[in-house]
Amino acid sequence: MGRNHEVTEGQLLLNESGNLREPGWSRTMVQEYKRSMIKAPKWRLKEWDYYIVMSDRFGAAFTISDNGYIGLQSVSLLEFGLKPWEHTETVLNAFPMGKLRLPTTSKIGVTKYIDKRLRMRFDAKQGMRRIRCQFKNFFEGKTFKCDIMLIQPEMDTMVIATPWDKKKHFYYNQKINCMRASGYMQLGDKRYEFNPSGNFGTLDWGRGVWTYDNTWFWGSGNTDIGGKPFGFNIGYGFGNTSAATENVIFYDGKAHKLDDIEFHIPESGYTDPWKITSSDGRFEMDFVPVLDRAANLDYKLIVSDQHQVFGKMSGTAILDDGTELKIKDVMCFAEKVHNRY
Repeated sequence: MGRNHEVTEGQLLLNESGNLREPGWSRTMVQEYKRSMIKAPKWRLKEWDYYIVMSDRFGAAFTISDNGYIGLQSVSLLEFGLKPWEHTETVLNAFPMGKLRLPTTSKIGVTKYIDKRLRMRFDAKQGMRRIRCQFKNFFEGKTFKCDIMLIQPEMDTMVIATPWDKKKHFYYNQKINCMRASGYMQLGDKRYEFNPSGNFGTLDWGRGVWTYDNTWFWGSGNTDIGGKPFGFNIGYGFGNTSAATENVIFYDGKAHKLDDIEFHIPESGYTDPWKITSSDGRFEMDFVPVLDRAANLDYKLIVSDQHQVFGKMSGTAILDDGTELKIKDVMCFAEKVHNRY
C-alpha cells in the first residue's frame, strides 16, 4: 500500500481556486488555513474544536463548533465504572456563519462560547491547553463545571489535508494525542479529578467544506507503555484518502504512519465485541465495549446518527522499525457517525 504522502513544506492550504494545494498528512500544522481563501458557499463551511479527556473510570468531551448554518456546543460527561453512564447536553445556534471566530490555527488562540446557560472556553498556548466550562442545569438541575489542563510538549501530531470528490470541498484536521491531563470536573457535589500520571486528553481540530452526506469511523486512545506515552488515531470516511490516511500510532512523541484500518462492528449490535484490523498488519485489536454514547438528531435537513462507543482495546501495534507494542484493556473509544448536514 504505502500511499502516505507526507507534506513537509510550509505553505497556504488552498490555492486560488479554493482547492487543496497538496493533499497528504503531516506531523505538525505546516499548511496555513485561511477562511478568506474558501470559494465554496460559507454556509457549507464546518469548523470545530473538540477535546476528549479520559481516565479509566470517567471522562468528558467538549465541543465548540460553527457548522455554517448551525452551531453545536456540547458537553458529555462519561462514567465507565460498574454502572456505565453518560449524559450529553447540547446548545444549538442558528446560522453562526463565522461569528464564533474560531482560530485559524490550533497552535495558539482562544475558542469560546458564552450564553446565559453555557460558558465554555479553550485556551491554547505554548506547551499547554486549558479547558474551562460552566453549564447550568446540565443534569437534574445541577451545574457542570470544570477546569482542566493539558500539557503538550514538543511532539508529533496527525494533520491531514483531504479533498472530497467535489471541487472546492476539503477537510483540514489535526488530532493531538497523549496530552497529560490534570484538573477537575464537578457535577453538583460530585467531583472528578484527573491525574497526569495516567490520564490524557486528545484534541480533534477540524476546518473544512464538507459534502452533505457522510459516514465516518474514528477511534482514539492513550496510555503509557514502559513509562512512555502511547496513543493511536484511526479513522476513515473523511473524504478521498488516496494521498494519505489519518491512521497513526504515537509512541514517545513520534508518529508511526499506518495504511488502511477497518472497523468490524458486529451485526448483533454496537455493544458486542469488535475487531479492528489493518491492511499492513500493524494494528490488530480486540475492542470490548463498555458504553455506547448514542445520539440521533433529526431536523429533516440536518440528520445525525452517532454511536461513540467507549471500551477497552487490547492487541498489538507495530512501530516503523518493527517493534511490537502490546496493549491490554486500554480505555478508549471507537465511533461510527452518519451525518447529513
